[in-house]
Amino acid sequence: MSYHLLLSFPSRIQQINKLAPSHTITARNLLDTQRRRRSSSVKSAAKFQRATVAQNSGATTGLTAQGAAFNLPPIPSTPANTQTMSLSRSPSPRAGGGWSSPGLTSPFDTLSGRSSPRKAYGDLHVNGGPIANGVTWASAKARSEEVNGYPSFSTRNNGFFSRHARKISSSLPRFNLGNRQTYAEKEKLGRGRWYPNAGSRMATIKTFLGSLTRRMRLRILLVFAIILAVILFYVTPIHRAYRRVSWLGGGKKFVIVLAANQGGGVMEWKGPREWAIERDSVKNKKKYAKKWGYDLEIVDMSTKKRYAHEWRESWEKVDTMRNCMRKYPSAEWFWWLDLNTFIMEPTYSLQSHIFNQLSQTTYRDINHYNPLNISHPLTQPYLDPTSLSAVGDGDPKTIDLIVPQDCGGFNLGSFFLRRSAWTDRLLDIWWDPVAYEQKHMEWEHKEQDALEHLYSNQPWIRSHTAFIAQRKINSFPKGACSEKGEDPRIHYKEKDRDFVVNMAGCEWGRDCWGEMYNFRELSNKLNRTLWEKFKDGISARWKALTETKPKEEEKKENEKEEEKKS
Repeated sequence: MSYHLLLSFPSRIQQINKLAPSHTITARNLLDTQRRRRSSSVKSAAKFQRATVAQNSGATTGLTAQGAAFNLPPIPSTPANTQTMSLSRSPSPRAGGGWSSPGLTSPFDTLSGRSSPRKAYGDLHVNGGPIANGVTWASAKARSEEVNGYPSFSTRNNGFFSRHARKISSSLPRFNLGNRQTYAEKEKLGRGRWYPNAGSRMATIKTFLGSLTRRMRLRILLVFAIILAVILFYVTPIHRAYRRVSWLGGGKKFVIVLAANQGGGVMEWKGPREWAIERDSVKNKKKYAKKWGYDLEIVDMSTKKRYAHEWRESWEKVDTMRNCMRKYPSAEWFWWLDLNTFIMEPTYSLQSHIFNQLSQTTYRDINHYNPLNISHPLTQPYLDPTSLSAVGDGDPKTIDLIVPQDCGGFNLGSFFLRRSAWTDRLLDIWWDPVAYEQKHMEWEHKEQDALEHLYSNQPWIRSHTAFIAQRKINSFPKGACSEKGEDPRIHYKEKDRDFVVNMAGCEWGRDCWGEMYNFRELSNKLNRTLWEKFKDGISARWKALTETKPKEEEKKENEKEEEKKS
């Protein structure tokens, strides 16, 4: 009977539309109404199906015998099934049709407890046209889920947040809230989570630090790489290697020449103070040369006594500089330092302090500071333009001798010589024995007076000689050149952080060891690290606190004594 109802279903819809034109009911609305009714009759349909299985008759209710059973051919190499399978619940749009795959027929009836007719699948339209003859598994399963009251859904990753929600949430820090469990489903409790020691505070911190470390792995590796580079290039001796390279530091071009055992065995024997001065001075130069990759040549002047017939007291600088140029053929600049000098600022390199801006740190016109009143420039008409000029050719590349001046003239306690043909010629003439024999009794300051004489009388020397400010490489303590008081061009200034101090003339009435010790301690104080400054600050405050108590007690005692007297 239901089969005839299905066939007459379109005509009944037309009749309803004619009877109620103002309240038109379309076929699609009727289908929706029938679906809602079917969900309420699922239980009765299930009871009826169980009864039908018990009967196992294969008959259908309301269908003809032709559509109730359909014999399928047996599968090869399998026993034939004598029972027929009911196709009453087949989702096929054809009456008596089966599933898309052969053999998947249901033994149950299509009775579902419905009392209203249902439109066949073939009458529905999709995209404006009827569905194809075959019914796919996916469409049948979807319709079955809709009929049974389970709404179907599909994950659609539409939008930025939907696509990246998991990535964003996984990158956020996780905090352990103890035994709080906020999961809705019980089977997910603790999944992917580990709460050590039942969520204690220390375990929470460890878990947080562990997750933070995993996320910041690259940053931590970068920090460790930077620390390792600092250790390798600034703490270990590797920094000496790269600072010596010409295209990195250029330290290989500089040689520091330091004279030890001054006097060469001719003067008196050294006592403990002299040995202490020499030890501190040598240690200071070694530390500075090692820091910047320079070569250090410590010359033992006592060996000169072997050649007593050639000994020239206080003239050994010239011969020593000439020998060092032979020993270091790849070096360019040679810096002579007296034993009584001390490098106050080891953080200054020669390149950054002087030679990177040689034209600004030096001057050629001696009239800028001329304590000897040497006439300059020369005015003889037969001289070339370079010799007649007060600044020579003005090119810093032609500077081969750099000398500071103190209150008495040239000072060779700290000076520079450059390797060149001009320098070789100067050293030969400077060391000329004829000039020594004729003038050594007149020149009080020995080789220093000899150089002043050559500069005054030889025009070719002026064109390659430059002067540098005294405090740039050769500051004096207050006891030196003190006849006219303190001179800001000569004497050391702590606030200006002068580079080198020369205790010149300390052996004549001054305490050389006392001056060396004071400047050494001052240099250590000025070049302290942040940690050393912190420790010194704490110790200074502690001393201030401990020393104020006795002073206060003394004041109280003095007040009591005054009261008694009064």
